[in-house]
Amino acid sequence: MLSRVRSFVLTGIDARPCEVEVDLDESAIERATVVGLPDTAVRESLERVRAAVGNSGYRFPPGRLLVNLAPADVRKEGPVYDLPIAAGLLRAAGVAQSGLDPRGMLMAGELALDGRVRPVRGVIAAAHLAASQGLRGVIVPQENAPEAAVVPGIEVYAVGSLTELVGLLSGGLEPSPHPPVDVAGAIERDEAPLDFAEIRGQEAVKRGLLVAAAGGHNALMVGPAGTGKTMMARALPGILPPLRPDEAIDITRVHSAAGQLNGDGGSGLVTRRPVRAPHHTASSAAIIGGGAIPGPGEISLAHRGVLFLDELPEFPRAVLDTLRQPLEEGAVTISRSHSTARFPARFMLIAAMNPTAKGDLPTDAAGRRAMDRYLSRLSRPLLDRIDVHLEAPAVPWRALADSPAGTGTAEMRERVLGARCVQHARQGESLNAQLTGRELDRFAPLTEEAQAMLGEALTELGLSARAYDKIRRLARTIGDLDADHAPSEPVGLPHLAEAVQYRLLDRQH
Repeated sequence: MLSRVRSFVLTGIDARPCEVEVDLDESAIERATVVGLPDTAVRESLERVRAAVGNSGYRFPPGRLLVNLAPADVRKEGPVYDLPIAAGLLRAAGVAQSGLDPRGMLMAGELALDGRVRPVRGVIAAAHLAASQGLRGVIVPQENAPEAAVVPGIEVYAVGSLTELVGLLSGGLEPSPHPPVDVAGAIERDEAPLDFAEIRGQEAVKRGLLVAAAGGHNALMVGPAGTGKTMMARALPGILPPLRPDEAIDITRVHSAAGQLNGDGGSGLVTRRPVRAPHHTASSAAIIGGGAIPGPGEISLAHRGVLFLDELPEFPRAVLDTLRQPLEEGAVTISRSHSTARFPARFMLIAAMNPTAKGDLPTDAAGRRAMDRYLSRLSRPLLDRIDVHLEAPAVPWRALADSPAGTGTAEMRERVLGARCVQHARQGESLNAQLTGRELDRFAPLTEEAQAMLGEALTELGLSARAYDKIRRLARTIGDLDADHAPSEPVGLPHLAEAVQYRLLDRQH
């Protein structure tokens, strides 16, 4: 007897339809086979299903069992097909025939040997697929139900065991869909572990980070060890705007595909902007993404949030140079011989570094040569893609002891929110850091004085065309932070002068 169950194949962060066909011939010689380009975990599904069926009190039928995962030319991975195979097997054997019709449902889940159902990756993508295909709903593990319930327009049925699944399919249990998730209500205000007011003596760096947060610009802090660079990077998320519902779902899709989804309060959502801080020993695949079947890396897990790279020159140069294309495009494409996956990677890059390998400022010619050698680990194209270069000098002890608390997180957050409101009103969803050259001509025209100064700066510093646009974007953001500057007015000389000074490494090295 032939039985069919709908499931999915995860490609990147998107789901593709997969039909699980189960053919059972009880009169043939006993044999079990899975076809359709399964990986090892999928081939092992039959053994998990066999044990789960028996330990749940059902008879595993004898005979020839053939499972086909269609389309057969797409590689399948993981234990996601355990539940669909078990459902197809039991229906083919005459069990679970009169209840919830699985033909209108999409099913996924891993089976434990005792029949419990374990969570799997990519369920929110599967729910989107079910909604786009007009299906009634999805049957998923209990832990994945809040994640699937984020998607409107479908019913979500949670099962904790194979017995519950059989109850749904046979009519022994009354179908009770999981309640929909209120995405907007689930989003929480991200409170940073540090308040900028606790960091004293670095008001110029705080100003630079304020500009970076307001326009979504990348930033690099340079200074000797112990000047508060890492503390300020950790405080930065507190001044970023809270997530919008569409952003929260976007981030959740990435984390679900990576198997790193931990919804706050059981909401099934990532409700706070992600902050990723990989160690400098991380490989290119860990940062960018990869694997035999492509998966998301740190830059995609930082999508809509912050990627913090501490001790930037200590990262291998080959790893840093792989960041260049994602920083420009906001996405990364990973190609393999059998598949290609595209992952979103629209993040703020916040980096920190010491001026030398020893961590101190040079005091003589030999020290300056050591600093130049250390900085040469960073390629010029990468530095061009970092908008804001900030110097974090050593803070005198008296400033630490006697200075009043500086600018705090709450005040900086309000200014960032105000600047972003100006940007959204003027140019839609794009932040200033994402404006193209044509959009800059439209939204950030320069006054004659500012244009003349920019021409002189380009000549003296030898800046690239990319840096030219970076300065214009920064100047536009600085103008948006200026309460006395109308958002439609041309960018003036003071705003451009501040933007040029943020090209620290271009000016000094």
